Amino acid sequence: MSIKLRDLIRSVRSCKTASEERSVISRESAMIRTAIREEQEQFRHRNVAKLLFMHMLGYATHFGQLECLKLIASPHFPEKRIGYLGLMLLLSEEADVLMLATNSLKNDLNHSNQFIVGLALCTIGNLATPDMSRDLATEVDKHLRSGSPYIRKKAALAMARCLTKCPDMVEDFVERIVSLLKDRSHGVLITAVQLMSCVCEIEPEVGKGSFVRLVPSLVRLLRNLLSMGYSPEHDVSGISDPFLQVHLLRLMTVLGEGNEEASEQMNDILAQVATNTETAKNAGNAILYECVQCIMTVESEEGLRVLAINILGRFLLNRDNNIRYVALNTLGKVVLQDSAAVQRHRNTIVDCLKDPDVSIRTRALDLIFKLVNLDNVEGLTAELLNYLVVCQSENKSDICTRTLGVVDKFSPNERWRVDTLITLLTIAGKDCDDRVLSASSTYIASSKDGVKAYAVHKLVKAMRDDDGTQEGLLIVAIWCIGEFGDMLLNPHTSENGVSYQALEPLNVISEVEGVTKQVTCTNAIRQRALTCFAKLTVRFAHCDAGVVQKLRVLVNKFKASINLELQIRACEYSNLIVEGGSGKGSLARMPVVDPKVAGKKSLRGSMSSGGIDAGAIANSSIPGGGGAVGGGQDVGGDLLDLLDLGGGTPAAAPAAAPTTNQSAIQTAQSTDADLLSDIFAAPMPTPSGAPTVVPPAMGGGGGGGDLLGDMFRGTPAPLAPVAQAPAPAAMPPQPPVVDMFAPQPVAPAGNGGTTANPTFTAFSKDNLTIEFETRKEDLSSQSCEVVATFKNSGFADMTGMNFQVAVPKYITMEMLPPSGTTVPCNGGGNVSQVVKVTNTQMGTKKLMMKLKISYTCAGAKVEEMATASGFPVGY
Repeated sequence: MSIKLRDLIRSVRSCKTASEERSVISRESAMIRTAIREEQEQFRHRNVAKLLFMHMLGYATHFGQLECLKLIASPHFPEKRIGYLGLMLLLSEEADVLMLATNSLKNDLNHSNQFIVGLALCTIGNLATPDMSRDLATEVDKHLRSGSPYIRKKAALAMARCLTKCPDMVEDFVERIVSLLKDRSHGVLITAVQLMSCVCEIEPEVGKGSFVRLVPSLVRLLRNLLSMGYSPEHDVSGISDPFLQVHLLRLMTVLGEGNEEASEQMNDILAQVATNTETAKNAGNAILYECVQCIMTVESEEGLRVLAINILGRFLLNRDNNIRYVALNTLGKVVLQDSAAVQRHRNTIVDCLKDPDVSIRTRALDLIFKLVNLDNVEGLTAELLNYLVVCQSENKSDICTRTLGVVDKFSPNERWRVDTLITLLTIAGKDCDDRVLSASSTYIASSKDGVKAYAVHKLVKAMRDDDGTQEGLLIVAIWCIGEFGDMLLNPHTSENGVSYQALEPLNVISEVEGVTKQVTCTNAIRQRALTCFAKLTVRFAHCDAGVVQKLRVLVNKFKASINLELQIRACEYSNLIVEGGSGKGSLARMPVVDPKVAGKKSLRGSMSSGGIDAGAIANSSIPGGGGAVGGGQDVGGDLLDLLDLGGGTPAAAPAAAPTTNQSAIQTAQSTDADLLSDIFAAPMPTPSGAPTVVPPAMGGGGGGGDLLGDMFRGTPAPLAPVAQAPAPAAMPPQPPVVDMFAPQPVAPAGNGGTTANPTFTAFSKDNLTIEFETRKEDLSSQSCEVVATFKNSGFADMTGMNFQVAVPKYITMEMLPPSGTTVPCNGGGNVSQVVKVTNTQMGTKKLMMKLKISYTCAGAKVEEMATASGFPVGY
């Protein structure tokens, strides 16, 4: 026996456990299935109502979809109402059974009862598919001319859905939409404005071209709302129909963007809305927010923009956190348009950093970083450092990195920059990433001697006051002591009157030794300390012999370390610092590195290890090819500049290298093969008999971007120069060295000297093979087509295939949409994509690409990267 809906609700509420609830729902679902199977029509509407309740609880109700279709075909209104409600909730537009409802919808659209017509229009507005939209658009258009405002407003919303699904029909109904603005019903006006906004979003050219002439009518309509007296049916908190005002302002924003004439017509009414709207209630704040958005988007006057920003400043003083959040978010978007006006509210924005709501603090922080300039950098940076003390630990790393960017861009002088970075390390040294530590060391090393002395004295004091938790501070301090420890032996007085006393060499050594004895000392700190002890043997060479002897003892202690790296380095250093040893040159100060070059190389290294930034890659997004690059523009310029792809300056060879090695190094650097190895971080094989370039010893004079990380990276440097073996009396003739990466000439075909389309395999892994076929109509042309063919030899289809390409900056590229998104298994079919490229330096530099392939196979997401450098000569 079928129970009523209220009884089912009562049974579910009385359940004490989830298992009891599932039992009740399962039992009732079985009864509903039985009723459906036995065609019990008298309980059909009741069963659908119970299915709606189960759907709200999250249980499966797909077996009742056809019952909804039977109910909407019923002649009775109560059953139709339940049927349409079930249709909108239990079905989605992807459901196949939805097409069966088209005939019932068409019949109900012609029904004499306006409420049944309204139900059909609501369903079209929520569920219409492209096919249903084409079939029913004419019926919906007929109801736009209905005599009932109830029908007209629902028809407008249904038409918005139809045009969204079928944009090609916009031009057919645009004039009908314009006539709705003359309606006297506020409900119809709201839906008409929404429909116009929808058209402008679907087809901007058609929508703006047809509706921009209606700007005076929209302005007049908005002015009538502002001057309207009290109307009980439209009044909300003392404001006449705020919903219609908001929608009018949104439509004016779309129509006025980039149109000076339309914007000029809006200026007066926007100023009236901004000055006369009451802000005591949320309805007024909503209108003011949309008004500000409209002012900052259209081509408005400068005074009007200042007024809009002042409104946002008043929002910041509101007690409601939602309003303050909206104000901060909007100010962050408009600060680049009128920075001076936003600067007037700087103090209020800074006060938001003290708000207990973390979302408010985050938005305020983002806005402050955008407000920084040369005039206020010192004050705002101080506020950022104060906030760094109290902010959540998970946000400190990001704040440190962004503060470094501010210091790098707006630093007034070297002393302030060093002071700020040391304070940053003192507050959040354990949260800073390697870029901040490397930049701090680079700035100190590249500053004047007076600033260096001040920095190293201040770092020693900060290291002494630290409890061993700020690892970044200790790393930078120990590195600076190793480089500039001799400056600690002299007193120093800073420009602001702070005096530092001279330190004894043994006191300096004790400070570093004390850090290594702390329980919290990490291997990274011990590594820097070991290098510091070795370098101080050179800095303190003029001091007592006992000082150098103590340093040697400290270095030798690390020979027994459980860390293999420390053992190796300690053995190397002990050989370098022996009396009469050759370590003086190796342990000299590192050469000064340009901070900008250091930052560029550091970023380049991080990209080589972490992959290419997707935002800088020419992306052929599948499906649809929406991300393909068009117009032959230069692709990925920012990324390729960072990678120095094809245009980088080779690093200088060591000055002390023999002449033969010097020429060999220069020759190697000029080859395309070494260019690829530099770009993609792939070591190139060294031919037998070729000279081997030995990296400089640790702590030596090699310049680099990461001053701290280079000390303990890679293979240990040799302890002493290797004696050259005597040359043999005669060398047998050696075969020529073949460059595996050099382009090979294409053999001419037999038909009149023309060449066939060269083909080579660019990628082959995990059953996926990508072959490149190069096509060129004229061999002297710089332009050609590369056809990438994807083949799958596995037993599972590869779906969601996404192919991305990065090229050097001397190559322009255009990617066409692919032929498909799925590569069938077992070679059942291929997918191809055409890449049009232009090599502007053909003949000088060859064509090369870096590939990124991602797809899904057997439920697993796969991402691969590869290089394609096997293009033939002449491409």
